Amino acid sequence: MASQTLSSSQPNSAFLAPHRRAPLILLIPAALVALCMVIPLVYLVLRAMQADSAQVMELVFRPKNLELLLNTLYLTGGVLAVGTFLALPLAWLVTRTDIPGRRLITILAVVPLAIPGYVMAYALLGIGGRYGVAARLFDISIPNIQGYWGAVLALALYTFPYLFLNLRAALQGLDSSLEESAQSLGYSRFAIWRSIIMPHLLPALMAGYLVVGLYVLGDFGAVALMRYEAFSYAIYTQYAGAFDRIYAAWLSIMLLALALAFVVMEIFVLRRKRLASVGSGTARTAPAVRLGRLRPIAYLYLALVFGSSIALPGAMLAYWLVLAPPDVSVFMQVPWTFLRSASAALPAALLAALLALPLCYLAVRYPSRFSTTVERSTYIGYALPPLTLGLALVFFALQTAFFLYQTMALLIIGWTMATLVLAMGPIRSAILQARPNLEEASQALGYGPLATFYHVVFPRLKRGVVAGVVLVFMFCMKELPITILLAPTGFNTLAVSVFSRTTEGLMAEAAPFAAAIVIFSGISVSMILRREKFS
Repeated sequence: MASQTLSSSQPNSAFLAPHRRAPLILLIPAALVALCMVIPLVYLVLRAMQADSAQVMELVFRPKNLELLLNTLYLTGGVLAVGTFLALPLAWLVTRTDIPGRRLITILAVVPLAIPGYVMAYALLGIGGRYGVAARLFDISIPNIQGYWGAVLALALYTFPYLFLNLRAALQGLDSSLEESAQSLGYSRFAIWRSIIMPHLLPALMAGYLVVGLYVLGDFGAVALMRYEAFSYAIYTQYAGAFDRIYAAWLSIMLLALALAFVVMEIFVLRRKRLASVGSGTARTAPAVRLGRLRPIAYLYLALVFGSSIALPGAMLAYWLVLAPPDVSVFMQVPWTFLRSASAALPAALLAALLALPLCYLAVRYPSRFSTTVERSTYIGYALPPLTLGLALVFFALQTAFFLYQTMALLIIGWTMATLVLAMGPIRSAILQARPNLEEASQALGYGPLATFYHVVFPRLKRGVVAGVVLVFMFCMKELPITILLAPTGFNTLAVSVFSRTTEGLMAEAAPFAAAIVIFSGISVSMILRREKFS
């Protein structure tokens, strides 16, 4: 609404003097941020090019790479398929049927975001095996849920809410008159779903697929715990074992190329798609479909979705915490580990907000090709697979800034690069909503750019800055791949504690740390839900 008001009442002042030159105090930090975003990629390429041409051919066309590529594609396809099976019927139930408790169902569908993929993998691994919950409680011997299907389930149960939210919004925005017209022409329900509904859901599906696909490509925790050989697992193995770091660099470049292919594919699929209504009427909401005899099946489906995504990890954590608890000393470590995680996450969040302020102000108030380029460069850190970003920063530190290697500063820099775009979102929105004529009046009274920003602009951006800090802080508190590569020796966060103990089969000792992550993430998700209005 704020942007519409500005465009209607002040069409030429939505941006403050776009023809004027931006001050150096904005240009210099913006240029430095853009440079910092590109430097890791440069050093990754330089590290990879240390091999001669014959070695490059051997590394790139190694038969193992084809296996890693196929494994990664199979994993991504499996996660997207299972995620669609979980999200699409769920979105249809809450938007198109008369099922009771739709608001509660919607909230429950978002809750799995509080359970990271590696915690979900921890829960699945704790079921089977000789010492698993099934054997201990029921004396039932079942094989461990690991490998391909273990990785697919762990990642799909964590990421399907991204698809659900996109599909739910698309179904709510679909004009029901299109379906009514098709029905009046004699189309069956299946034909209407295939010819009208699904094409209109395609943009939402592709947007969700892009987010989930990029996450799966860059995921390390769930893949490593499930012992599934995808690109990310192979990169970490080559780096951690010091087997061949040039090969690790080439694997990272291949993974980056695969991620870029996902972005290009989405653009190609959605190109020339025209899905908007062309009539002048108002879009109508579709009437609720009566489930009738299908209601028990719907309840069974909901029990399957929420039982596997919420109840299962909750029950596993409860078992290891209550029925088979670790020593008290392990519980005593949790608060200190939480504070240790926060001691790095908070500086990263503050630094991200500090860098986002001049970038957003430059992009909004001084729009130009330079400001647009700088703003888009911030997406590099977020779009890069985390292991690729972490490995690039390791190469940068080893070759140019050795004093940063294995330091807290390098970890904070890595987190900041990966999350800068998260901080920019709410800050940019706050600047767009701030009235530019107040800044014009301040400058007319003789205040300089710094004084104007401090006294006039910044007080109106506090909410956006706080929201950006919170988003980055939440991300860093449960981040795993970058932490494993860049954290100083002996610096264990909550995520690293869960991963290391689960890898060693210490399920009971990992439980308190996993529970701390779930509780913290749950509080964070609830804060987000309070700001949303679910019908």
